[in-house]
Amino acid sequence: MSRIISLLLALVLLPGAAFAQAPTVEPGTRLSFPPTLGGATLTQSASRGGGSSYQYATPNGMEVIVDVYGGSRRAPNGSSHPTILNQFNDELSSLAQQAAASGLSSFEKPAVPSACTYGAYTFRCTTFSASGGNAGRISGKLLLIGYREHFLKIVINWAQRSGQTAADADKVLNTFVPALMPGR
Repeated sequence: MSRIISLLLALVLLPGAAFAQAPTVEPGTRLSFPPTLGGATLTQSASRGGGSSYQYATPNGMEVIVDVYGGSRRAPNGSSHPTILNQFNDELSSLAQQAAASGLSSFEKPAVPSACTYGAYTFRCTTFSASGGNAGRISGKLLLIGYREHFLKIVINWAQRSGQTAADADKVLNTFVPALMPGR
């Protein structure tokens, strides 16, 4: 499973080769990324000019990746502005292309994304899955919101053969997101 998780991490971490460790408090959003967050443990972080990425592992084996980015491009707050909708579609297309380039096949997603609320925030969201060869089917959930003029992307992923489901992912997100983004 760790090989598959590594493939998925390659799909969702910010692109680029020159990374440094990301700051504990992301300066643009003032979000804090401590060693433990919402029951998940920080396993790695990376930063470069356009943003930061944080990877957390949950006790049940799921991975949660948080990307904060925007650079010179300001993101409107919320999840329903056309800029957010366009960025969400770009992220989903990029995820599908990168999955194929990494050897994953049969990328599937619902025809229409949803709105998902965790804590005080509503994200643009969708589930996705792809075949990972011997590891079976890999599933995930993509969330995107404009937050303090930055894009905030959260991806949670899991291997279906582990018996985990989207309901398990929602349990993780219902704890993780409010810990990351306490009320307004």
